[in-house]
Formats: sequence, C-alpha cells, structure tokens
Amino acid sequence: MVGIRVFRAVDDADACKKYIEGHRRILEIHGVVKITSYRHDWVDDPHTMVILVEELETGRVFGGARLQLRRSGIPLPIELALNKYDPKILSMVSDAEQNGGTCELCGLWNSMEVAGMGIGSYILSRIGAAISSQLPVTSIFVLCSPVTVRMGRRVGALVERTLGNNGLFYYPKDDLIATAMVLSDCDALIHADENERELIFDLRRNPKQTRVESGPKGQFELDYDILIRELNYNLSDIK
Repeated sequence: MVGIRVFRAVDDADACKKYIEGHRRILEIHGVVKITSYRHDWVDDPHTMVILVEELETGRVFGGARLQLRRSGIPLPIELALNKYDPKILSMVSDAEQNGGTCELCGLWNSMEVAGMGIGSYILSRIGAAISSQLPVTSIFVLCSPVTVRMGRRVGALVERTLGNNGLFYYPKDDLIATAMVLSDCDALIHADENERELIFDLRRNPKQTRVESGPKGQFELDYDILIRELNYNLSDIK
C-alpha cells in the first residue's frame, strides 16, 4: 500500500536523503540542474515539514513535497528564485511573515511509479493546505509550473499578479514558465474548489486515515498519517 506521512525534516534524516535523491533524479530527467527548491539547507531546519509518499511495506519513496516556514532566517526558495527578477517578493514574504506567519509549498515531485494516480497533481498540494492548520501560518506561497497552476487554484491559491509579468516568470530556464501564487487564507480557503475544501477539512479533522482515492489510472487505497509530531507552536498566537 502507498502511504503519505508528514514529519519535521530534523526528525528523519534517512527519509530526507531518499526524498532529495528522488527529487534530483526527476529534475535531471527534465533537464533541470539548477533550482532553488533543490537546496539542502532545509534538512537542519526544525521549521521545515516534509510530506513523503512511500510504499509502506518497503519504505521506497515515490514522491513528496516540503512546507518551509519563514521562521529561521532562511529565505524561502521563492525569494531566492525570484529576487533577481522582481525584488518585491522579499517585502511581500516579509509582510506575510509579520502578519500571521507564512511558508512555502515547494520541492514537489513524484516518480513514474505513481504517475497517473493524482498524487503529484492533486494530493500533495491538498496535504500542504491541510497541514497548515497545525502550523503558525496564515498563508502559503508556491511557485508553480504551468501544469501545477491548476493544483494551486483547486486549493484556493491565486496568481500574485503584482509580481513579474502578471505573475509569470521565465524560471528555472529561459524556455520554462513559472507562476507565483499565494494561498492567503489557510483557515477558510474561500477560493478553493468546494469539493477540494471539504477534502482538506476532512484531513484536518482526521489526519490519520485510509481513503480510497481516484486518479486517471483508477482507484487505489492511500494511507494518510499527516499529524506532525514534536511541534511546539502556540497556534493561539495567530488564530
């Protein structure tokens, strides 16, 4: 069975190594050798959460993503990626950090073994939105490829049209386009697709569950364990 779990990067070094190696292979397949979300300084950051897709029986990693909080003085990948194109990203992230806390969903990838199951196209972004309720944040930044823009929209993120060319950038290569998006209301998700919002709220209420999911390749069972251990945030400070 395929399972998805969430943990602080500092709590599982071996799993982080598997995630990094899988991400590297996928980037190389697509001819991308330089990308800010591939930096590894987050592995020692207690404010980085790793979302890992793995085969429960073997521990083989099929994909993942990260939710990096802007709390440790480490710039978010989107800041590093876009600063040279549009410095406004720095003040935008800083303002969001001061007004409720912010983070970035980044480093999202999935292997060919789970292609067509909807894990990379919908489920990982859904979990990013779901686990935000456990964290001291009210917003999520994300830098999307053309394919993943619709993922962002489904969970309630909007294109940040004040950045770049109406939200668009040529990144990470001159022949690729990235779109800056922000989910600005993690609690209410007022812009999310109605069905997506209910799925996110269900995962917040029941972070440990097994669901039958549907993707282009059909139905499959997915085991969720997205309750983050070892957290000590005071959510009453922002809620």
